[in-house]
Amino acid sequence: MKIEAVDYFYLAEPEIKNIGDGSQDALLVRVQGGGFTGWGECEASPLVSIANYICPMSHSACRSVSDGLIGAEIDGPEDIKRLHRHIVEIGLDIAQTSHTLSGLDIALWDWLGKVKECPVYQLLGNKHNNKRNPYASVLFGDTPDETFQKAKAARDAHYSAAKFGWGAFGQDLETDKQHIKQARAGLGDDATLLIDAGTYWFEDIDAAAARIQALEESNVLFLEEPFVGSAIHAYDALANHCDTLSIAGGEGARNPHEARHLIDYGGLKYIQIDSGRIGGISSAKVVADYAAEKNICYINHTFTTHLALSASLQAFSDQKANSLCEYPGEASELARSLVSNPVERADDGSISIPEAPGLGIEVNLECIKKYLVEAEISVKGKTLYQTPVI
Repeated sequence: MKIEAVDYFYLAEPEIKNIGDGSQDALLVRVQGGGFTGWGECEASPLVSIANYICPMSHSACRSVSDGLIGAEIDGPEDIKRLHRHIVEIGLDIAQTSHTLSGLDIALWDWLGKVKECPVYQLLGNKHNNKRNPYASVLFGDTPDETFQKAKAARDAHYSAAKFGWGAFGQDLETDKQHIKQARAGLGDDATLLIDAGTYWFEDIDAAAARIQALEESNVLFLEEPFVGSAIHAYDALANHCDTLSIAGGEGARNPHEARHLIDYGGLKYIQIDSGRIGGISSAKVVADYAAEKNICYINHTFTTHLALSASLQAFSDQKANSLCEYPGEASELARSLVSNPVERADDGSISIPEAPGLGIEVNLECIKKYLVEAEISVKGKTLYQTPVI
């Protein structure tokens, strides 16, 4: 089967707020060929990745993601992996390549699954579609009381776990302690509480360590991303300060090597991978398998759409049933309306990967039309990109 067309769609809410909500815009990828259509999503700055997709060549390791793509033969999983490696090689000197490739890789797996009438997790060689325990992923409130109300809402919605992150957290120790305390009070003592620092302390080990006592007193399971992902030494040092608290990270990993380094040298007990950043499902599967080998808990990173959610769940479908997974708790209207068949929680609160071919997700074309941003990129008078037709 040949790739006949690849299109990138830039979507955005009417107003983009300066908050830690990555669901306010989206970059979708559509792959077509043989009468089948696959969809993927990049967790990336849309215009930057679109430019990466069509940029003129600078040299042999600085070429666009689109180079040699149209007409490529994809007849099985090995062909996707081969094409994936080719794109990494030709874009080695472009930092954005992994983000741009991610949505394309996801769309290719979705497309192949539809061609083969098979769910993606089975194409990856996984045998099981184990249930997951979703945690509601939300931002901290502007005040500790707002955090309490959000935690109570998660409990009332029958979540057994919730994660609070970003917002004002990290700026003031005493305020942070109140946010943590109120999150626990709102959730109740029997729920799993997770905290995401959103890389706020960069690599300041002392600032992060000052919160450990409060986190452990509120029985927080893990502290996510206290530092930027490349500060591996800081992760490891902080982990050595902890007693009952675990350290999590990895959502910013741009390739499996970065994720492996965090696993091997960062003292993590939880590795969180975003298939829309790391290079797609192909790269996520490599990390999931390595994490299982090292007895590290693999968790998806998903704060946006249910297209991204299904994609991020595929790689670790074989792993322990009822383990945690991230579930968008307060995504934008764009993100919520992008698909017509979201991954719903079952009566017992669990979720599973859709069993339909590909990702099992139906994209809402009317949503794309509503939020589509018209864009054009021209070089030397030649149009290299123009918003595609739906």
